Amino acid sequence: MACMGAATQHNPVLKTFFRRLTAKRKKPKVTLVACMRKLIVILNIMIARREEWDASRYAVV
Repeated sequence: MACMGAATQHNPVLKTFFRRLTAKRKKPKVTLVACMRKLIVILNIMIARREEWDASRYAVV
């Protein structure tokens, strides 16, 4: 559920990623799972490096 709110409303990085996948006509569950995976990968990197959130660092190109 954390990813649902982040991907659709609050997090600009995940929101962009979510919209891009939706524009490619991906199924909603596939899109949400992709966002969940992306969020987990980003959070694991942040924990390993002891960093704080920086949206510009994880921007989707």
